[in-house]
Amino acid sequence: MTSTPDTTIVSAEAWLCDLPVETVRTDAMQSFQKQETILVRIRTASGGEGVGYSYTIGTGGPAVLSLLRTTLLDALIGLDAARPEAVWLALAATTRATAVGVITCLALAAVDTAVWDARCKHTGLPLWVAAGGANPSIPLYDTEGGWLHLSTDELVAGARESQERGMRGVKIKVGKPRMHDDRERLQAVRDAVGPDLDIMVDANQSLTAAEAIRRAAAFEPLDIFWFEEPLPADDVAGHRALARSTSIPVAVGESLYSLGQFREYLQSQSAAIVQVDVARIGGITPWLKVAHLAEAFTVKVAPHFLMELHVSLTCAVPNALYLEHIPQLRAVTRTEMVVVEGAGVPSDEPGLGIDWDFDALDALRVA
Repeated sequence: MTSTPDTTIVSAEAWLCDLPVETVRTDAMQSFQKQETILVRIRTASGGEGVGYSYTIGTGGPAVLSLLRTTLLDALIGLDAARPEAVWLALAATTRATAVGVITCLALAAVDTAVWDARCKHTGLPLWVAAGGANPSIPLYDTEGGWLHLSTDELVAGARESQERGMRGVKIKVGKPRMHDDRERLQAVRDAVGPDLDIMVDANQSLTAAEAIRRAAAFEPLDIFWFEEPLPADDVAGHRALARSTSIPVAVGESLYSLGQFREYLQSQSAAIVQVDVARIGGITPWLKVAHLAEAFTVKVAPHFLMELHVSLTCAVPNALYLEHIPQLRAVTRTEMVVVEGAGVPSDEPGLGIDWDFDALDALRVA
């Protein structure tokens, strides 16, 4: 079958915007300084358009932009936006020398999401339907009230507010220097919200295997829903030891950058929940592969960040568990993600479902 001429990519551009964070965000390892947002726009022979994006939380954006402008955008010309697998493979081949790596993955993601946007608009389908259409909504859990710098009273107030808004769960950051401080904060939240709200904890790769095992044992009586990124992401053996020692499901994925890395975690039973991030895995095309790989292992998917895009992807696949609620695009979009009774609802508009405000983006453009 020949490619469809009117979906041939005839031009591509990329730019960088700095979005301020909507609230102070800190964890055991770092703080969220700003969202460096890398955008890509492609145009097709028929006049169709696709806009995609990627991000960092404060550094590296110019390097991603440079890779796009010096290598990837030129390689796009003449490829068919109706065939995202072919486009992704062609671009991956041009970056073989820098794969697997975060800068390359972030650049590929900005392109791949633009290609999917153009493809969906050409077919008239919203992303959540084009990618599978498994479910019309996805339960939400809230992260914004659980940052590490917040006092115990603030954590409790935030959890209660999330519960009142219909959220199904809340994430509390852990990794205080003393384990009992983490335990007391979590106990206060559990006492305040009762048994019906899921409580997730996230150590942001700050612990050793021995300390993660010790803290998991202390957290178990609090009915913790999952233990996220307890160890450095490349310590598969440590995660496996932790998973074998505790009844708390271990969640990983936001710092993994290839299908093979996820396969290693799943085959070794080192992760019970997959948190694949569409930007860090390299786009929608590999994101779907990870989600379906997890499905083969009867493992659920609960992606990291980017709720405005992940709402469509989680609704596309049958094994999605939760969507993380962290609004970050309200300053540069004309509409917000729809929330109904504590669940995210994807847009039915053709494309990614993100209603960009390009004037607002231009005002924040830095490169």
